[in-house]
Amino acid sequence: MMDDFDWPDLARRFGTPAYVYDGDALARQITGLREALHPDLEIFFSLKSNPNPAVYGILHAHGARAEVSSLAELTTVLAAGTAPRDILFLGPGKSERELAACIDNGLYAIVCESFQELADIDRLAAERDVRQRVMLRVNPAYSASGSRLTMGGKPRQFGIDEAAVLEAGDLVARHPNVDLAGIQAYLGTRILDADVVVGNTTYILDLSERVSAALGIRLDVVDVGGGLGVPYFDGEEEFDLKALQAELNPLLDTFRAAHPGTRLIMESGRYLTADAGTYVVGVRYTKESMGERFAVTDGGTHHHMAAVGIGSFVKRNFPIELLAHGDGDGRGRGDSHGDSGGVAEPEAGTGRWTVTGPLCTPNDTIGKKVALPALNPGDLLGVRRSGAYGPSASPVLFLSHGYPAEVLVTGGEARLIRERDTTDDLLAKYRP
Repeated sequence: MMDDFDWPDLARRFGTPAYVYDGDALARQITGLREALHPDLEIFFSLKSNPNPAVYGILHAHGARAEVSSLAELTTVLAAGTAPRDILFLGPGKSERELAACIDNGLYAIVCESFQELADIDRLAAERDVRQRVMLRVNPAYSASGSRLTMGGKPRQFGIDEAAVLEAGDLVARHPNVDLAGIQAYLGTRILDADVVVGNTTYILDLSERVSAALGIRLDVVDVGGGLGVPYFDGEEEFDLKALQAELNPLLDTFRAAHPGTRLIMESGRYLTADAGTYVVGVRYTKESMGERFAVTDGGTHHHMAAVGIGSFVKRNFPIELLAHGDGDGRGRGDSHGDSGGVAEPEAGTGRWTVTGPLCTPNDTIGKKVALPALNPGDLLGVRRSGAYGPSASPVLFLSHGYPAEVLVTGGEARLIRERDTTDDLLAKYRP
């Protein structure tokens, strides 16, 4: 969990709502993962989980490579000084411009997700008189249990079905400007059981050998996916990194002995960043409705869609804490829009609170019946474990609120790493 910061000071300086990231926690997380896992297993940070350049900068400085899925993400990692050999480009619907950028920048590999895309890569590489290394993304026939979102064993827009890959025949001969030299597979995400990760990896390593034999390709690289999870909800336990180390590293030793020249890659996004982030909101109003107590805040699911529980059968709460009591004046601290709430009578005791945002929808519920102390306008609440899939995975333009501020605290020093959107920002791109 993050260090205990001076939350009122951060709120005064940067306003609320805001995402606050603990840079020291980011460094500890990537360092701990790299030290625990096999020294030949390279960690590629999935920028989709948190594309802020400052966040990536810390992870990259501590050994993370980059897995990107857009031109903006590619530009981010190149600007951070990432060597092209340490960049992979993934995504089921890459544009021709994106494919060309991968080739022109000499990226280590494009992860190809369809036979049509493979033909496009071959054509673009031929136009440039180069050969482009490609990894085939395989949609495995195997369906892993134990992940919160299963990615294999089902019809998917991601990758090429395992059977189709194995039956592809002279794929190499048909694409002379493509260097087919490895595979990638991703079987699930939010995995909290080390045995599941080991089982997935075992399957992918075996699959890579079968694909290599069937297509007659080298195994320059095998990307075993990843999907390491973090516990958000009651009843979930921390991922046991020592258990993973004990089981996975010997498995990789065996594969390395048979394939000494193969590059081994694991992707990680959520595991590296989630625990380092807190979504900080200010309470504007407190009220009671039909016996249920509400804290209406200046932040909501337009910034933190994951908190609404989309895709979950049962709504469960992210960890939510009272960070600091306010002065009771009813203002969201430092809110750049200048809105103010009313003054509520003090509430007595600790009870259950439904924490909501300012949006005109009942789905704007950050937490349902959360155990919290008495709340009043001006108090600061924090949604913990919010460093992954926050504003960039949320409908930030709903009701034209825009992006929140993002703040990085490293060594006790805080700095703004993304300005919050202003009204002018939001209206500038419209045309009458």
